[in-house]
Amino acid sequence: MTKAEIINQIAEQTGVAKKDVATTVEAFMETIRISLAENKEAVYLRGFGTFGIKHRAKKTARNISKNTTMMLDARDIPSFKPAKNFMEKML
Repeated sequence: MTKAEIINQIAEQTGVAKKDVATTVEAFMETIRISLAENKEAVYLRGFGTFGIKHRAKKTARNISKNTTMMLDARDIPSFKPAKNFMEKML
């Protein structure tokens, strides 16, 4: 499902204009991005899941086509852990 499909479905279910729904969805996603990337804090959505940050340590990687090795720097990556209720509905 794409963002456009989500916006269309929310607009149909709520009767709110697509433009307003699109603005709300964009603001929601930007809030999560800012919380994770800039503030380095997790976002907890009860019944849905947790958007968090995982730290990847510095490691050695290989380029097998050139038979060389290189060092990859440590970095933080976004992650998502679904809530228990969400997982139960999937099974």
